[in-house]
Amino acid sequence: MAQPTGTLDRYDLNGDGDMVKEDFAETIHNISPTDTPFQSNIGRGKAYSDLHEWAADALAAAAANAHIDGDDFSGDTLLPGNRLSNYCQISKKDIVVTRRANIVRKLGRKQELSYQLAKAGKELKRDVEFTLLSNQAARAGNATLAPTMAGLAAWIGAFDDTTNYELDTGYVNRGALGADGSLTGTSDQSGYPDAAATDGTVRALTEDGFLSVVKACYINGATPTMAVCGPTVKQLFSKYMFGSSARIATPYQDHGKARDGVGVVGAVDVYVSDFGVIDLVPDRFCRQVLSDYVDMFIIDPEYLEVSYLDGYKTETIAKTGDSEKRQILVDYTLTVKNPVAHGLFTDIDDDTAMTAS
Repeated sequence: MAQPTGTLDRYDLNGDGDMVKEDFAETIHNISPTDTPFQSNIGRGKAYSDLHEWAADALAAAAANAHIDGDDFSGDTLLPGNRLSNYCQISKKDIVVTRRANIVRKLGRKQELSYQLAKAGKELKRDVEFTLLSNQAARAGNATLAPTMAGLAAWIGAFDDTTNYELDTGYVNRGALGADGSLTGTSDQSGYPDAAATDGTVRALTEDGFLSVVKACYINGATPTMAVCGPTVKQLFSKYMFGSSARIATPYQDHGKARDGVGVVGAVDVYVSDFGVIDLVPDRFCRQVLSDYVDMFIIDPEYLEVSYLDGYKTETIAKTGDSEKRQILVDYTLTVKNPVAHGLFTDIDDDTAMTAS
């Protein structure tokens, strides 16, 4: 069949005049992740200075305590505890939207300024999560250098093998050639991490290594309840547990929404150790996303807190032209109430299957 002569068809409408109205859904589909499980599971507190300080202490090691009848008094050696600190870091997002950009009719949103503010707020929260889990060292900053807070990887790495806290050697499980960070008060393990830990040679995640860190946290007095890791490491853990030596317990709760058909369980979300139940929590903002050096944190959330010198706030910046200016800002730091409550299995090769030892 052929068109009659002079027929105006659909394709002619897209000629020089382009008379076809666009069909555009009035919804913007943004799947960038905004969940921040580390922030969501630890405490929230207040800082009152740009250098936030707190104290940590430990009991003397248990010993056979026997004395003769009538023994004379002699003072025991007493330790005052440690004074720890972390600098607050300023994180912000700057938004500038012109008058025209805000009022013209747009696809997927009405007010451009409101849309960009909502988006920037989510981005800022992701930046905070990334920084809290980082191996970044703390610094005071000055007129030309931004102050930075020490991230969790730097805190744990700086306290590895510290005799003051009677640490087990499994507290930080690091690859070969890796090195601990340092603290400003190295003589008594006080201060803040002023140097990041050095990454070691990547190797496979092992169950023995994971358990050694859990045991070390328990020996130090903590009750670790969370293992925070990147998504690939979470899968490695699940695949290993479903292998030939798997010890998967019978599920005791529903797995999501009820549905027809046969279900297959392919994930391990809880690990029952000798020292408590540990939730395996994937976090997209662990270092796995950005480098070959992958971390798994074993933490006791009771001894962690985000302390805010100034909470999330939106400031209106004075107009200097034909545009609107806003700034979203947060001034915060990570308070590691007692660093030895937490452990780290680091330098994980996310391309290698998890092994027993």
